[in-house]
Amino acid sequence: MPGHDVLAMIAVLALLIDAAAGEPGALWGRIGHPVRWMGAAIEGLDQRLNRHGDSPRQLRMAGGLALLILLGAAATIGAVITLMLPASPLGYGIEALIVSVFIAQRSLFEHVAAVAAAFEEGGLTAARKAVSLIVGRDPDMLDEAGIARAAIESCAENFSDGVTAPLIWYLIGGLPGLLAYKMLNTADSMIGHRSVRHEHFGWAAAKCDDAANFLPARLAGLIIAVAGLAGGSVAGGLKAMRRDAGHHRSPNAGWPEAAMAGVLGLALNGPRIYDGRMTDDGWMNAGGRIEAGAADIGRALRLFLAACAVQALLVSALAAGLWAWL
Repeated sequence: MPGHDVLAMIAVLALLIDAAAGEPGALWGRIGHPVRWMGAAIEGLDQRLNRHGDSPRQLRMAGGLALLILLGAAATIGAVITLMLPASPLGYGIEALIVSVFIAQRSLFEHVAAVAAAFEEGGLTAARKAVSLIVGRDPDMLDEAGIARAAIESCAENFSDGVTAPLIWYLIGGLPGLLAYKMLNTADSMIGHRSVRHEHFGWAAAKCDDAANFLPARLAGLIIAVAGLAGGSVAGGLKAMRRDAGHHRSPNAGWPEAAMAGVLGLALNGPRIYDGRMTDDGWMNAGGRIEAGAADIGRALRLFLAACAVQALLVSALAAGLWAWL
């Protein structure tokens, strides 16, 4: 594995590649995105090991075994790729391309921006359809403010899960660490929720994902708050994180969501309808403005871009510092 100074430089290049080029849709349309390959592996083990009739203890053990297999396979593939790449500018460039595949800066921006554009082009119906692609709640139950808040919450949470966390795990463990994290995060999204089928089988995936995102979520929140210097309230972001992040039902999502809510002066999260049932979720930046609209999605996207820039500067500073020190 390259030294951490080289990893940091590769990470900076990967951020630039993703920001400039995004996802090669034509390629993934033909061979499928690597995350879809991960999803297929997770689904296969779910079908094979998650057996109806097993006890909760047996299901937890089976889910833990499945997760070990998945993480081991992902890390091994990452290690093999690393060994195959030459320790040269060409090899580092190829690695940066691979890393960029698992960073979601541009794709996240485009998906959230599509919700704002849908409001202008097709009104509430089009916006509901656009937001359904990035959130799990029933879009037909959302009004304009609900759609706008959902898009902004997704932007904040996925900045942590889709940008900050992959970077951190790449900087810690190179390609093995990055691929293992993406496998874990994908497993959590597929089997980590508390449904009848996955409440026990997905327990290990959910708990491990919470642990893997503990540091990234808090760092992402701080980055979003600092990015408020470009337009918003830094103090508001920090205050909302400190006061409200722990009230989120997720141990991690509250940090970037509260930071974004505080910087923008909005109230995010809060009670909402999932699977036809009203949840009693806590507000992020309680007391902020609840009525949000398409213009607020635009403000959130500008804050997201500023946060990406702050993060890139931090990684660049890390690369320069490690290069000088080593």
